Amino acid sequence: MGRLVGKRWWAGIAVVAAVAVAAGLVWFKPWALWVDETVNEALPSAGPSAPPPSAGLSAPAGPVTLAQGTFITHEHTTTGTVKVVQLPDGSRTLRLEGLDTSNGPDLRVWLSDAPVKEGRAGWGVFDDGEYLNLAKLKGNKGDQNYPLPADVDWTAYTSVSIWCDRFDVSFGAAEIVRT
Repeated sequence: MGRLVGKRWWAGIAVVAAVAVAAGLVWFKPWALWVDETVNEALPSAGPSAPPPSAGLSAPAGPVTLAQGTFITHEHTTTGTVKVVQLPDGSRTLRLEGLDTSNGPDLRVWLSDAPVKEGRAGWGVFDDGEYLNLAKLKGNKGDQNYPLPADVDWTAYTSVSIWCDRFDVSFGAAEIVRT
């Protein structure tokens, strides 16, 4: 009888361990680090349902870069550039160009008022102050666009972070400087 109880105890431990490993894999998604998602979006020629330029004011003939920056690495190697672009209809888009970072669980594009800091000191600062979660990152490589809401004052934000919401850490960030 004692031997049967011992076997059941070990079987129970094995089931609990298997469930814990499976839950950990679902939570961490380690395979995402080796799966790239490439996005190659062209710069839009007009934004979504933005109001036309005011009477008497002429709209630019093409997109105008209002601010830009270059990504630095935080938790994962990240390169590329970011731009705030005003489209001919007056709408604005945050554009990532040549982005190259690791994939991961629950990656987001954030505008933040936090300063961009090198190294580990910069990994977790982007949720300390004001930030705007623009959208889920479309892909960890390539060129992509994120429309800026018309009611958002983008100039109140000084940086962009590729933010892992699951682990509260920046994969990489860029200071955005007005041009």
